[in-house]
Amino acid sequence: MAERAALEELVRLQGERVRGLKQQKASAEQIEEEVAKLLKLKAQLGPDEGKQKFVLKTPKGTRDYSPRQMAVREKVFDVIVSCFKRHGAEVIDTPVFELKETLTGKYGEDSKLIYDLKDQGGELLSLRYDLTVPFARYLAMNKLTNIKRYHIAKVYRRDNPAMTRGRYREFYQCDFDIAGQFDPMIPDAECLKIMCEILSSLQIGDFLVKVNDRRILDGMFAICGVPDSKFRTICSSVDKLDKVSWEEVKNEMVGEKGLAPEVADRIGDYVQQHGGVSLVEQLLQDPELSQNKQALEGLGDLKLLFEYLTLFGIADKISFDLSLARGLDYYTGVIYEAVLLQTPVRAGEEPLGVGSVAAGGRYDGLVGMFDPKGRKVPCVGLSIGVERIFSIVEQRLEALEEKVRTTETQVLVASAQKKLLEERLRLVSELWDAGIKAELLYKKNPKLLNQLQYCEETGIPLVAIIGEQELKDGVIKLRSVASREEVDVRREDLVEEIKRRTSQPFCIC
Repeated sequence: MAERAALEELVRLQGERVRGLKQQKASAEQIEEEVAKLLKLKAQLGPDEGKQKFVLKTPKGTRDYSPRQMAVREKVFDVIVSCFKRHGAEVIDTPVFELKETLTGKYGEDSKLIYDLKDQGGELLSLRYDLTVPFARYLAMNKLTNIKRYHIAKVYRRDNPAMTRGRYREFYQCDFDIAGQFDPMIPDAECLKIMCEILSSLQIGDFLVKVNDRRILDGMFAICGVPDSKFRTICSSVDKLDKVSWEEVKNEMVGEKGLAPEVADRIGDYVQQHGGVSLVEQLLQDPELSQNKQALEGLGDLKLLFEYLTLFGIADKISFDLSLARGLDYYTGVIYEAVLLQTPVRAGEEPLGVGSVAAGGRYDGLVGMFDPKGRKVPCVGLSIGVERIFSIVEQRLEALEEKVRTTETQVLVASAQKKLLEERLRLVSELWDAGIKAELLYKKNPKLLNQLQYCEETGIPLVAIIGEQELKDGVIKLRSVASREEVDVRREDLVEEIKRRTSQPFCIC
């Protein structure tokens, strides 16, 4: 220990010498010579195990949430959950980790993003990648053939995070799914209606929902000459068209995945088309595509879907887009993805998509993968991309410099004179017992001005003021923080008066 202390002193003195030379603007050679001596002494000293610097940070791709951010998130969740409940959904929950074999082989090229855990007592486990595969396992395990459920929980992906765009390694998913054998496209249309309802209610900007069908894609690949073994990997390339140009996607297909250039060109003729029901009609007349059984089934269902979407009043929000592929392996029918639209820079330009905020589709074979007898349970669902929505809402509030309330407190119990702590405690307890959200300052004799300032800072709308005269008269002085108006309210009427004045729904701003 004494030897180390002596070395530490030498390092300190040598450090001071180096700093002194720099201040005196000594020659570079002299400074370099003394720095070399300092580094040599530090090397002799070695690391001090007890003094290692501990970096306080969240792991890459994760974040903490302040009370302000959580207030925003809770309001977004409230909008989503109320919509799910309005459509008759039940809620379930599943473990945050699953057996590794449950998740393996369900996500195509994205399987490499699954977080595997160390062997825990003989079970190989992985953190859940989404909520859909655990839902399918839940259905098979419990032999359920019919349920309409929602599930809001965190999922985990070993992805390259982009925090500013709402892409994390740990994030929430909000899923709604309908499982069961029903007539074609009715549940699918309801899922799209729910997606539009939620995005409209959140008021995050104009959006467009792209729809396609996995059967149309597979039929298109077949008539274009894509080998069966390459369907899924080519599908994954097509799915990148919302992020990169067709030329880049074609280069990946040909250069990395070994597709013939002429086959890629034929795919390009199809996947660059988008429109409405008129495009469905056009493709039903396509001499090659209409001869493919799978594609014909998909186009027929899309035509029916557009009829239902028109009845639901949302057809103008939907675009049939042949480039939409959805990279996940388990989709079998209709697929869809909602993107926010950027306002055109110049008149006459088409709006640009600035990112996906919701997605989903039909997956009729996934439950059968878990059933010992391979019994299938048809399913269709959607997932709201809440992290991206949170980022958009937060940015909007910051830009507008809007104040966000982080509590729902309706009233602060205050006193105008000293020695009234017991009365404040008695009154706040009465309010809590009556279901009123109330607070008081944790001081025996707080100044009235400090109590009023606390209300202004935190957004508490009312102050119930106790004074000696009020106690004699059997009243409480109720003050509106915004208008500063004060009225005397009989103590027995206080609860109803507070409820009346704060009956409007709680707002984040």
